[in-house]
Amino acid sequence: MIHIGCHLSISKGFEHIAQEAFSIKADTFQFFTRNPQGGKAKDLSAADIQRYLQLARDYKFAPIVAHAPYTLNPCSDNPQTREFAEMVFTDDLNRMEKIAGNYYNFHPGSHVGQGVDQAIDMIAGLLNKVLFADMTTTVLLETMSGKGSEVGSTFEELKRIIDKVDLQDKMGVCLDTCHVFAAGYDIVHNLDGVLNEFDRVIGLKRLKAIHLNDSLMPFGSHKDRHAKIGEGMIGKEALLDFAHHPAIKNLPLILETPNDIEGYAAEIEMIRTGEK
Repeated sequence: MIHIGCHLSISKGFEHIAQEAFSIKADTFQFFTRNPQGGKAKDLSAADIQRYLQLARDYKFAPIVAHAPYTLNPCSDNPQTREFAEMVFTDDLNRMEKIAGNYYNFHPGSHVGQGVDQAIDMIAGLLNKVLFADMTTTVLLETMSGKGSEVGSTFEELKRIIDKVDLQDKMGVCLDTCHVFAAGYDIVHNLDGVLNEFDRVIGLKRLKAIHLNDSLMPFGSHKDRHAKIGEGMIGKEALLDFAHHPAIKNLPLILETPNDIEGYAAEIEMIRTGEK
């Protein structure tokens, strides 16, 4: 079964976002936990959360994905930036328990010249501070395109982070199609090979969610520029093959394409039907 949704704004509350997702025939969605550039998170309403949880049951939603702000960088060379990352992570994971059993996705960060080895130690160090034994949220490392000094553009780097985390059962991966294509994983001509490589290095059991995006930039460019489905270098046919692959089709698929709500509705219908 295809579970698909898109990135929606939480500004009007969880009940509203559930209704908006349902209106475009989505059965999952992604939201920023706070402004994508950081800052204080909006207070949560207990009544709104309860109405949302009932709607999620009524609409048979798959797990949803919370996205950390882009400014969260646990491997920065700036101590204040690392402190901000710890504060946001701690606050977000505690808030996520109000909608238990979902996913929290973050970009591993950029080492800004310190080197990958030190960055991996710092990222895992943060995770070992903020994860807790009875949490119900699974934290997802996102696959990255490799621009600049980004960490996480190879499966091996993600595996090295996970290996250093104490509570590994709380960890998973979100695979972004635009990012892995730009990083040099050929999901157009060798999808099975890429998924086999993921399974060999990390294990498909850790693949929990997908960001389904086309790419404006060519294969191996290491540039992160999302495109609408079928309007980029990956192409509609390859992305439909990806979405309907047996290893993928039961995972939450999140569209991060440059769309309005009507555009998301059209892409959701396209992915569900699988018509090329």
